[in-house]
Amino acid sequence: YTEANAWQYTWHVQHDPEGLIGLMGGKERFASKLDSLFILEPKVYGDGLTVDVTGLIGQYVHGNEPCHHVPYLYTYAGMPWKTQEKVREIQNTFYKNSRDGLCGNDDCGQLSAWYVFSALGFYPACPGSESYVIGTPSFTWSRIHLPGGKEFIIQSERVSNESFYIRSSKLNGKNFLKPFINIRDIRQGGKLEFEMGPTPPANP
Repeated sequence: YTEANAWQYTWHVQHDPEGLIGLMGGKERFASKLDSLFILEPKVYGDGLTVDVTGLIGQYVHGNEPCHHVPYLYTYAGMPWKTQEKVREIQNTFYKNSRDGLCGNDDCGQLSAWYVFSALGFYPACPGSESYVIGTPSFTWSRIHLPGGKEFIIQSERVSNESFYIRSSKLNGKNFLKPFINIRDIRQGGKLEFEMGPTPPANP
């Protein structure tokens, strides 16, 4: 392993999370194993570059890129509210407005890019895929400027540090029940609306 250990690289199959879920025995077992990643003792195992990792929640390492997609894997297991919990915890724990506001080396801007995407409310868990995983937005209103004068707006009603669960959503005025959004929907311009709440929906 380079710059990580087996706990971090177990999840490093962004191209086929469904296959990993199957290998682990299904969604419930997968999510249980994923839970354990975040609650293990935050102790660095290994040597060399591995000992330099920072930004730990259990064995999840936010200070290094191999883990950045991991909180979004709960959504693949049918538990988007757990993605929303972890994303907000990471934002509040490892990002601050100060000189030491990042928890690791911002290689090619990756730590910053993770925050920008996650604050908008979605994340490209698999590089090269057209599908972004929906997480939890940080702002009541965001705008993405697109070519040709188009705009894509993300509006989030009642979002806050206590109200970060997505209760419902609409895309261009129509109910949007998917936990993923395609890049083509964003490029066309329009509006993605989230209704936020302090608890997950009864039937997420």
